[in-house]
Amino acid sequence: MSLGAGIFLVVIGAILAFALNLQVGWIDLHLVGYILMVAGVIGIIIGIVLLTRRRSSVATTRTAVDPATGERVTRRSSESDDIV
Repeated sequence: MSLGAGIFLVVIGAILAFALNLQVGWIDLHLVGYILMVAGVIGIIIGIVLLTRRRSSVATTRTAVDPATGERVTRRSSESDDIV
């Protein structure tokens, strides 16, 4: 869930919990509003955690001498690992 979706759920939940003065017999809109706000806060927290997780990268440099020409050969490789 992205940050935008979490904020959207919090806003819709707040509207249902605090702004509406509507009574529906088969559902409690205030409870639904509180549930949506909690789900939105959890979504925001998960979104922030996913944005701030660190990525590690490994760079390797290898140097060798070509025996035929005596020329120095350098090879660089880079790998990125995501923490899951």
